[in-house]
Amino acid sequence: MSALSPVERRERRRRRRRQEVIRWGVRVGVALLVFLVGIALGQALHDNPKPGSTITFERTLHLPTGGDPASTVAP
Repeated sequence: MSALSPVERRERRRRRRRQEVIRWGVRVGVALLVFLVGIALGQALHDNPKPGSTITFERTLHLPTGGDPASTVAP
């Protein structure tokens, strides 16, 4: 076993700290990604109607009347 110089020890600590920061950054990033996917999925399920439910659309039809086509007065 060889003794490390203070410079080597400091460099090794810096490398370990840097690796640890990167690991924690990846963990936080993955957790954030899972959280955002969960929110998106929840919104998608909330926005879509349930299968088998009845959806009613109401529309008003405007039919042209048989008036004089040259007339500017609308019925």
